[in-house]
Amino acid sequence: MAVLPAVRSRALIAVILLAVGLSVTACGSGSDDAATERNLCAPPGLAAASAAPTNLASSAAAGSDRYTTAATVPLTSIDVSKLGLITPGKLSVGTLSDAPPSICVDRQGAFTGFDNELLKAIGAKLGLQVEFSGTEFAGLLAQVSGGRFDVGSSNITTTDARRQLVGFTNGYDFGYFSLVVPSGSAVKGFADLNRSTRIAVVQGTVQDEFVVNQLHLDPVKFPDYNTAYANLKSGQVDAWVAPSAQAEGAIEPGDGTTVSQNTFSLDNFVGYAVAKNNQPLIDALNSGLDAVIADGTYAELYTDWVPRQLPPGWKPGSKAAPAPQLPDFAALAAGKQKDETAQNAPKSTVQQLKDTFFDWSLYRKAFPDLFKTGLPNTLILAVVSGALGTVLGMFLAVAGISRTRWLRWPARVYTDIFRGLPAVVIILLIGLGVGPVVRNLTGNNPYWLGAVALALLASAYIGEIFRSGIQSVEAGQLEAARAIGFGYRQSMTLVVIPQGVRRVLPALMNQFIALIKDSSLIYFLGLLATQRELFAVGRDLNAQTGNLSPLVAAGLVYLILTIPLTHLVNYIDRRMRTGRPDRPIDQVEAATITEGRG
Repeated sequence: MAVLPAVRSRALIAVILLAVGLSVTACGSGSDDAATERNLCAPPGLAAASAAPTNLASSAAAGSDRYTTAATVPLTSIDVSKLGLITPGKLSVGTLSDAPPSICVDRQGAFTGFDNELLKAIGAKLGLQVEFSGTEFAGLLAQVSGGRFDVGSSNITTTDARRQLVGFTNGYDFGYFSLVVPSGSAVKGFADLNRSTRIAVVQGTVQDEFVVNQLHLDPVKFPDYNTAYANLKSGQVDAWVAPSAQAEGAIEPGDGTTVSQNTFSLDNFVGYAVAKNNQPLIDALNSGLDAVIADGTYAELYTDWVPRQLPPGWKPGSKAAPAPQLPDFAALAAGKQKDETAQNAPKSTVQQLKDTFFDWSLYRKAFPDLFKTGLPNTLILAVVSGALGTVLGMFLAVAGISRTRWLRWPARVYTDIFRGLPAVVIILLIGLGVGPVVRNLTGNNPYWLGAVALALLASAYIGEIFRSGIQSVEAGQLEAARAIGFGYRQSMTLVVIPQGVRRVLPALMNQFIALIKDSSLIYFLGLLATQRELFAVGRDLNAQTGNLSPLVAAGLVYLILTIPLTHLVNYIDRRMRTGRPDRPIDQVEAATITEGRG
């Protein structure tokens, strides 16, 4: 009968895998409607043309522009070998993947959007190869300042506070702040916001600063725009302060939300971030920007990606650059017929839940990328960090119980620090602190530094697991080994430690499962599109569609990995406690044993 628990475990695993397989099959049988074909990371074109908003906040006085340069250096006089690039001839760019149409990852896994396509055109004018890496906005400016990236491209609104850390190019875009509220909300403008209003913002953005420093309110902070907007639609927050381009792109018919008011200021344009002391690169990018404005490339990209009327008194590039020749977006917007009733009619709760989390056609589109790109990177990071963490953890365990205090004390201090710090802090410390030092070894690619950071984090926990297992071995085992002539080291190595490791194998497997999930934090360091792990792939697809179904799909792949491992842990633990199940004795063997008895 001891075989039955193992059989049940295997059956449960089979049922789970079958359920996932059926869900994939269901995804393939779904029909694509207009909603599921929505792709926010594709150029919307003139069909999305919009006029300048008329509902501007009265307090939004246009400040004076103190930073736009009067002219630029001629392109012919720029020496690209003196731009202070991390890699000669290559522009290393840190960007985001979750703010279309400005910045995003398309369905081919390439970083694109208006900001990045414009930067490619500027790079072409300068004769530079442009390489994009995805990261988080919260750490982007620090990464540019610290030399991880040459340029930050993330629709970054320039502020005096940010200019203390990095330098900026001339403006290539502008930004309204939009106040998005549920249809029929009592909040009609920024003046109606108060301390009882739950206001959503994306952490670290200029909208966050606006709500905190100008409105003097405490917002609810989210990691990305889609999560913030999903909370507004579900009623978890009362309002969302967002960039106008992201707000307009996120709202779709049936959401039951609307932009109630906008605000704008001339002195906070959008520019590319560059290291503060790298003026030659800033000058070169300014020259390239003026060049793409002059030859019409800017107007073409702007019309394709962000077709909206320029605000009065603002134009891109230096003051000497010509104004881009753009279509009459206001006239095009006025000619469009909008179904306001459909726009404002909210969906039912059940329909909203289904559309947000269970769009089967998006599951079908998500799984190929999840298995092709996300799964291999997740496994590589987890296995490499797990192996390194196990070796270092064993050393920490032995040092922690050593009779020599010069080994014991450092091991305890290390364990306390790495167990006490959040995983994100450790990853950022290793990636941004050690990264510049070993840049020549890593090629300025933090992928393996991320694995090392995870290993250092895991080793602190694994060391404690090993130490508890070793110390749980009865003292008589060590005494018996010493009695037959083994030295202390031989006794520990050959007798005590093997028994201790065997006792903690289930706990070690649980730590490996935790590493699989912690691998998603590596994205903070900035990765190429081909280096994204499961969560990053799911999040990028979420940004493309404005739908959370790809994140649920990523969660299913995590379950495929972790549930079998969890049951394997339980099986190992049960076998170690109960031993190998009894094998039924063959009838012939039994007859032989009992022959002649009785």
